Amino acid sequence: MNVFRPIQHSRSAEEVAHQIEGLVLEGVLRVGDRLPGERELALETGVSRPIVREAIKHLEDRGILESRHGGGTYVADVIGTVFSPQISASLASHSRATLDYLEYRREIEAIAARLAASRGTQADRELLGGIVARMEAAHEAEDFEAEAQADIEFHSLIGEMAHNLVLLHTLRSCYKLLSEGIFQNRSRLYHTPDGRSKLLEQHRVIHKAIVRGDSIAAEAAARAHISHIIEATLELERRADRERVAGLRLASREDSGSRTKLRNG
Repeated sequence: MNVFRPIQHSRSAEEVAHQIEGLVLEGVLRVGDRLPGERELALETGVSRPIVREAIKHLEDRGILESRHGGGTYVADVIGTVFSPQISASLASHSRATLDYLEYRREIEAIAARLAASRGTQADRELLGGIVARMEAAHEAEDFEAEAQADIEFHSLIGEMAHNLVLLHTLRSCYKLLSEGIFQNRSRLYHTPDGRSKLLEQHRVIHKAIVRGDSIAAEAAARAHISHIIEATLELERRADRERVAGLRLASREDSGSRTKLRNG
């Protein structure tokens, strides 16, 4: 299905650029997506190739599109950052930032799930079902990397299903912080007892609530999901601290024993 529409009015490069920009803004065109060739895009929008070329040049100048070596025009990395590089680096060095980040996500994703349940279309639901199927297949195959990727796509799509442009790009910026390693990657939760199974079941509950259009249940399920991640993260930190202290005790006793042997030797 073509995502581009014929230009009905003055057929200017500005209108073509505006249409492409809108598709990027709405999440139809994503970062890294390749645009149709110049000839095809001209046919789909009903304008001349010089107008298409001018529109693309305008969007490239603005950093929305980029031409890559070897040919082709792609959507540039237009996902914004919530924080400056200086603040991001500072957040990465403070442990409480991870919990604050999860707390923020819990509230935002709860809103997104509620709106997705009430606003999602049949096409949206089919896409979400496909992601859940891939998540289940990765889980069965014990493909942790594929499962983690499907996890991110699951939450990203729910943000799209909310059909709120500001919410969509707020969440994308939020997930970008995760992908850049600013906060701890929750893939480590997959290695806790029943961790992967619990996360998968939580995603299924969110999915089912959204598909049946139950806004209240979808919001509650999304909030419960992140609450579980918060508690699991805290438990991992407590466990790591216990192991650190136990290791120090062991090292201290071994060192003390060595000194005693030297004195008695």
